[in-house]
Amino acid sequence: MRDKITVIGSLNYDIVLKIPRLPECGETLPADEAAFSAGGKGANQAVQASKLGVPVYMVGCVGRDAHGDYLLEAAQKYGVNIEHVRRCEEPTGMGLINAMEDGSVFACIVRGANFAVTKEDIDRAEELLKETYLVILQMEIPQEINEYAIEKAKKLGCKILLNAAPAAEIPLDYLKMCDIIVVNEVEASFYLKADVKNEEEARKGIVSLAKAYGTDLVITLGKAGAVVSEGGSVTFLPSHQVEAIETTGAGDSFIGGIGYALLNGQSLTNACEFATCCSAVTVCRLGAQDSMPFLDEVKR
Repeated sequence: MRDKITVIGSLNYDIVLKIPRLPECGETLPADEAAFSAGGKGANQAVQASKLGVPVYMVGCVGRDAHGDYLLEAAQKYGVNIEHVRRCEEPTGMGLINAMEDGSVFACIVRGANFAVTKEDIDRAEELLKETYLVILQMEIPQEINEYAIEKAKKLGCKILLNAAPAAEIPLDYLKMCDIIVVNEVEASFYLKADVKNEEEARKGIVSLAKAYGTDLVITLGKAGAVVSEGGSVTFLPSHQVEAIETTGAGDSFIGGIGYALLNGQSLTNACEFATCCSAVTVCRLGAQDSMPFLDEVKR
């Protein structure tokens, strides 16, 4: 029975600095607040789907350090199965996030153990993949491992959602193997080689990408909303207008919400509509995984 979501990807220890603005070169700028949280696109997406109440398994790597302990404990706390997360000698990956007063985010990541994921890690999850409905991937593990995971998931009959972020070149053949590709406006601009800054440009761009890849696509536009191409039909979904505190994890919350809704039989467009509610709750709180909503919060 295919009743599971498997997320193959990154786990990061996040340090979030709440600052009024970015410092000038040579300036030491006092931060208003610092927060430490579990993150990484992969772990965030897994946690959001799990908090909504579906069976979620994580495949990835963390170091044999305190940060790795923290990430595994956090994932387990929210119900994510971590039996396929391997401990390795590389230090655990990190996210360094500057959060502005208007909710915008400037972030860097340290790859660390996320780049220790191997083909053998994917092979060890083969029996799990045979029971998986949806495989979710991002671009924070080595490209060749993502490609191998896409091949394996396709061969085993899984539905594949690729969050092509951070943007990087990936062979067209692999993009065509995916069922759904999700990008934000910055990533969409990278793949289109043209600016995507608003709904009109996103609508035009998504038609081009859907034709090139032969897949369903979603382009998220931050607080403006998202454009969805499903079966060639394009829909704009406005976001919920809320007082954003910090947007870290908003995109991951959105994807976790899509995963939950797809597993429960919704169309991609309806799943994205549900996912916008998840993100709306997430941005009203500080941090990533802790800020992500449970199902009753989304329904409210």
